Amino acid sequence: MAPQYFDNVADLSHEDIVYDCEVLGNKYVLHSDRGVFSNHELDLGSKILLETIGRLELGKEILDLGCGVGAIGLILLSIDPNRIATLSDVNERALALSKENARHMGLSERCTIVESDVYDHIDSLFDSIVSNPPIRAGKKVTYRIYDEAPSHLKDGGSLYLVVRRKQGAESVLSHLREFFPFVEVIEKKKGYWVIHARKGANQ
Repeated sequence: MAPQYFDNVADLSHEDIVYDCEVLGNKYVLHSDRGVFSNHELDLGSKILLETIGRLELGKEILDLGCGVGAIGLILLSIDPNRIATLSDVNERALALSKENARHMGLSERCTIVESDVYDHIDSLFDSIVSNPPIRAGKKVTYRIYDEAPSHLKDGGSLYLVVRRKQGAESVLSHLREFFPFVEVIEKKKGYWVIHARKGANQ
């Protein structure tokens, strides 16, 4: 089986990939490589997530969980200069690219890059957690993102996800209602659902 974007394959050959993307009228250049998620373009789900939440009040401290090359977290930082972010992934190549992209975008001072299998090395509390979950990694991984989010959010903090309807968005929505008092779909576009779940004050 070919390596997946959530695998670490040290001997995988490199390819210097650079792609352009546009979000909310702003243009970005991202550096990429083999062995990372959506390595030749900003995937549609991430674009829809960004265009849905980019200008919302996300609070100051954001966690981009499963950040890949850093597109979601870094673009959110570029939109609002008051934000700071932690970008985390299990893929070491993706993390190196996140650091490179942060440097090229002039955002290194406002972001922290962390190697973490879901929340294993995440100790802080955040105003918002954002994720385009790695569906191919399976429910054991993706449902940890959902189930453990409340313990990594401040009171009233929010989890924002993008999930394709045909990849289980309805099930995710139902499951989140077991852990969050407030859950809603804030966008449905081209088969993708953007889901918002908010932590209660007493969780």
